[in-house]
Amino acid sequence: MITAQDLPAVNAALNATAAALLAWGYTLIRRKRVETHRRVMLAAFCVSVLFLVSYLVYHYRVGSVRFSGTGWIRTLYLSILLTHTVLAALVPPLAIVTLRRGWRGAYQRHRHLARWTLPIWFYVSVTGVVIYWMLYWL
Repeated sequence: MITAQDLPAVNAALNATAAALLAWGYTLIRRKRVETHRRVMLAAFCVSVLFLVSYLVYHYRVGSVRFSGTGWIRTLYLSILLTHTVLAALVPPLAIVTLRRGWRGAYQRHRHLARWTLPIWFYVSVTGVVIYWMLYWL
C-alpha cells in the first residue's frame, strides 16, 4: 500500500514519465507520425493529471516540506522552485487548450500554442524531478 511518505517518489516518477512522453511526442510529430503523437501526448496529459492529484493529496496530508540546505545550494533550490512554481500554474490551461485544438483539428492554432506549451510543460516536469532530488536526497 502506498503511504503519504511514498508520494514524493511517486510524484517524481510521474514527472519523469511525463517528461519522457513529451520528448517522445515531440520526436514523433517531427517525424510526421501524427496518430502516434496524439496518443503519446494524451498519455503525457493523463500522467500529468495523475501527478497533480497525487501532489495535492500529499500536500493536503503532509503540508509543505522545508528545504534544509544552506548557502548557495539553498539559493539554487529556491530559484528552481520559484520558476517551477510560476510555470507550473500555466501548464494546466496551456495543456488543455493545446490538446483541445489538436483534438478538434485546428492544427495551425495547435502548433502555434504548442510551441509555448511544450517547453514550459517539459521544464516543469524536469524541474519537478530536480526539486524532489534536492529536497529528499541532498
